[in-house]
Order: sequence, then C-alpha cells, then structure tokens
Amino acid sequence: MHSYIINASIQILPVVQDRHPYEWVDEAIAVIQKSNVKYEVGAFSTVVEGKYSDVMQLINDINEYLYSRECNEWIASVQIQIRSKGDITGDEKTEKFK
Repeated sequence: MHSYIINASIQILPVVQDRHPYEWVDEAIAVIQKSNVKYEVGAFSTVVEGKYSDVMQLINDINEYLYSRECNEWIASVQIQIRSKGDITGDEKTEKFK
C-alpha cells in the first residue's frame, strides 16, 4: 500500500466476565498511547491517524496484546479511510465544526 496518511476508528468490545470490560479497553488504549500514531480517545472509539503501515501495525498490535494478556474474547470494530493519491486527516474532515 502507499505511505500517505490515513485515519481509522478503532473500537474494542471485550466479551468477558472475568473483569470489567473497561479495564481491557484501557489496556488497548495504552497500546495506542505507546505507538507513534496520532490519536484521540472518544466515548465509543479511538480515532487514530498516521501512515497506512503504522495504523495497520497498531491494529495488529492491539489484537496481539489482548491475545497475549489472555483476554477471552473481544470484537475489534475498525473503520479505515484511505485516499489513494494523498493524505486524509481527521482535521480536514472536522475543521468546519470547530
């Protein structure tokens, strides 16, 4: 794929009863915070922005982290916006509302 900036919405929905689901979500957000990807935590998902390869690696890293921590089950809901001939940023899409 290309090296342009893309953005994505990542929502982790733990399907667990061993602990409160927010604890797993907090750990997933910590993985995002340690990455080199720009992010904004929201009430329902976290929006990330970066090079295609970095965002895709981050999505993989979150899933691998949850697996390594033995989260029993989760749904990873991801929306990705890609522009084939240039960057696409969150600011570009929301600036008129600020």
